[in-house]
Amino acid sequence: MTSRPLTVMHINTERGWRGGERQTLWLAQGLERAGHRSLLVVRPGQPLAERAADAGLEIIPSAPGSEVDLAAARWIRRAILANDVDIVHAHTAHAVALAAMGARRTPARMVLTRRTVFQLRSNPFTRWKYRRASAMIAISERVKEALVEGGMSAATIEVIPSGVPPDREVAPAARAELGVPDDAPLVAMVGALAREKDPVTFVRAVAAARERVRDLRALLVGDGPLRSAVEAEIERLGISDALRLTGHRVDADAIIMAADILALSSVEEGLGSVLLDAMAFAKPVVATDAGGIPEAVVHEVTGLIVPSGDAQAMGEAIARVASDRELAARLAAGARERAPRYSMDEVVRRTAALYERVLSGSRSGSRGTR
Repeated sequence: MTSRPLTVMHINTERGWRGGERQTLWLAQGLERAGHRSLLVVRPGQPLAERAADAGLEIIPSAPGSEVDLAAARWIRRAILANDVDIVHAHTAHAVALAAMGARRTPARMVLTRRTVFQLRSNPFTRWKYRRASAMIAISERVKEALVEGGMSAATIEVIPSGVPPDREVAPAARAELGVPDDAPLVAMVGALAREKDPVTFVRAVAAARERVRDLRALLVGDGPLRSAVEAEIERLGISDALRLTGHRVDADAIIMAADILALSSVEEGLGSVLLDAMAFAKPVVATDAGGIPEAVVHEVTGLIVPSGDAQAMGEAIARVASDRELAARLAAGARERAPRYSMDEVVRRTAALYERVLSGSRSGSRGTR
């Protein structure tokens, strides 16, 4: 097993700023602090590129036109060879193809992280690019199951959940600026307004919760293709006075801190990194049973779990936490106690150990090689 500092190339050319981009940045920073070198292949002008540059990380700009952009793959290969890269780590589905093509015929070994429970496409190219990986990281057991169902070997997959930096200091957003009275219970949901997050169910849940807790206020933080559907449902239910759609916010952490409850109405979810934020900030959670969520949220201990797509059940759970201070305090304490399991320091330690096993060629348990 190698004990020398490693050079790791992280590939994430996604647009926007979502959980995967945040995890990529935090892992790269953590590896640097641990004495390794991190190079980030990122799309120029996007939030990940800007934040990585602000953090002093080395950037390799790349704007591939597709996942099979051969010019981009050649550019990546040249960077791998020029920088003596040990590990090429693909952080998104599109990055897997670029990493597989770029690392081919180089000494570098390929690792990938899978964050979603979406089924792999059943075609030769998908099988080829995933099987080029020496090891795969699944962020939950459910994600690992999805990879195995897609034809990947369980022996090459290790479950390493996402993490959050320990001891983050985040000041809560001002309720007045958010249009929320200081004495009103506040539930927030942070996530893209996309099908897998099912934001319309959250809107309906807020309406249901208001039947029991009349002064409840809600914030839906995010943007996406379902924005018009969400706006129409808010109008139809007549709750525009209670539920505010904020759009994308760069201070989502501060909004979670300001909230009394964090909700997540997903129908598909690898793990739900926003739930880890809630735990770190000791916030009770109301979330669905989709994907890997039940692996993070312990029902009646750190939050309440409801069936996905069931707005009435979610609304009743929100109302229950909002109206029962003893329950809310117990869930908050449970969240605080469980949070250290999802420390970014632990993610860095386990990921670096996986890199070393890959480079040593070990084949033990879930330690995979090409």
